[in-house]
Amino acid sequence: ELIELGAVTFLVPGNFPFGCSPTYLTLFQGSDKDQYDPLTGCLTWLNQFSQYHNQLLRKELEKIRNLHPDTNIVYADYYSTTLRIYHSPNKFGFKETLKACCGTGGLYDYNLSRACGYPPLRQCCNDPSSYMSWDGIHYTEAVNRLIANVVFEELMNSIHSLNNLCPASTINKLRMIYPKSEM
Repeated sequence: ELIELGAVTFLVPGNFPFGCSPTYLTLFQGSDKDQYDPLTGCLTWLNQFSQYHNQLLRKELEKIRNLHPDTNIVYADYYSTTLRIYHSPNKFGFKETLKACCGTGGLYDYNLSRACGYPPLRQCCNDPSSYMSWDGIHYTEAVNRLIANVVFEELMNSIHSLNNLCPASTINKLRMIYPKSEM
């Protein structure tokens, strides 16, 4: 529908590794030890589900690309990007990968009935930038910044030029790119 309305460029994100989320780790806590990745502590079966979703998404995107060869569809691989951080958290400055910064205690600092920010829970960790999860559901600003940088870099490497993403007629009409005099 968006292509029919004239959209020519799409950035489509894949799923994150949900098996590393404090939410799901808490909900499925007590699973057999062999269901956890020994390197990351994430639930392998749930990460496999995320990967399967991403695989199907990529297949559908390829079908759309074939139907609309003049449309730019870029897949953002959130899964692999984030999993790199889980595999080497110290390299990226993270001390806590599976616990929520703003949480209620327990193994993963997450409780579905006592969400971050609502009474009586009004405190969080001392250094959110050292945590991957903000509240058990969302990533911290530090993780989002890393993901955005990697996705942007991969986006720039995957295109030959900006003109491939935004044809000159589109750029000029929508003023998506500033003229040289304004840069």
